[in-house]
Amino acid sequence: MARTSICERPDREEVLWPVQQACPACGHPMRLRYDNCRTLVTLAGPRRLRLKIRRCERDDCSRHHHPYRPEAEGAIALPEHEFGLDVIALLGRLRHREHRSVPEIHKALRARDMAIAERSVTNLLDRYDDLLATSLSDSARLRDLLARQGRVILALDGLQPDVGHEVLWVVRECLSGEVLLARSLLCGTADDLAALLREGVDAVGVPVTGVVSDGQTAIRRAVERALPGVPHQLCQFHFLREAARPVFEADRHAKAALKKPIRGVGRIEPAVEDAADPQAEVVRGYCAAVRSAITDDGHPPLAASGLKLKGRLKAVADSVARVTEKGGRRRRLSRCGI
Repeated sequence: MARTSICERPDREEVLWPVQQACPACGHPMRLRYDNCRTLVTLAGPRRLRLKIRRCERDDCSRHHHPYRPEAEGAIALPEHEFGLDVIALLGRLRHREHRSVPEIHKALRARDMAIAERSVTNLLDRYDDLLATSLSDSARLRDLLARQGRVILALDGLQPDVGHEVLWVVRECLSGEVLLARSLLCGTADDLAALLREGVDAVGVPVTGVVSDGQTAIRRAVERALPGVPHQLCQFHFLREAARPVFEADRHAKAALKKPIRGVGRIEPAVEDAADPQAEVVRGYCAAVRSAITDDGHPPLAASGLKLKGRLKAVADSVARVTEKGGRRRRLSRCGI
């Protein structure tokens, strides 16, 4: 059945970059060739992802022109799916732990202002069951696929729909994008995650050359116990987010300080609202420019809103200075009779 309503437009965009820069087959550097965009429905609202895709350009490489997508994508959503993994995790909890029916789950999601059809709830519940059964039902195909690669890079991430409930832990292979193992755990201790990693390693049957995660303490200890000596790298997205926290806070305070001296624009606009002379029109234009500069936020840390506001206010101030200087020069010329 076709949609009967327009999808809500995302109000934020995240750019994901591949951590791997060398081709996993030949070791030759992979170039950024194009972007892919995905719009997802998550528990936090619509989310737009801009994915930077790398490709190997060597003609003799077995992965020639094979797209290499950002590793962090698989921790957010399944391939070719509209809904995020956090939505699937919530549906699984409502179904298997709280024993709710499909209409009740659909009603609960609609109460969260999520645009979703009842049929989509059924399809996502099937995906949840598929994830939990992946390690048991598809091991032969995975072993054959990964044997041709000769090695794997694992990504481990957990999704918790609500605080205090089970966490859906997903073990994914970065080079192929395949989900190796998924399991709901009430406790995510280092011992639990180490057992999960060992089970995933036993399922692939090839050497593990690296692990990517968000760097939680329990995950780090689990990797040390289950995969001693294997390099463990922080996900680029999480690294950038954590490194940018001080910058984000400083930028937020700077933006608040920049807003204080321009709050008087609200008192200027009523004074020239009904005036029809050219000067009043110019004043109204500058007031509109200041208002748009205040409300137009950026996307920190790469496009900090405070720096963006400062640049726009400086442009407005420079324009006012040029107009004032031009008006003063004309007045001086008129006094001289020119």
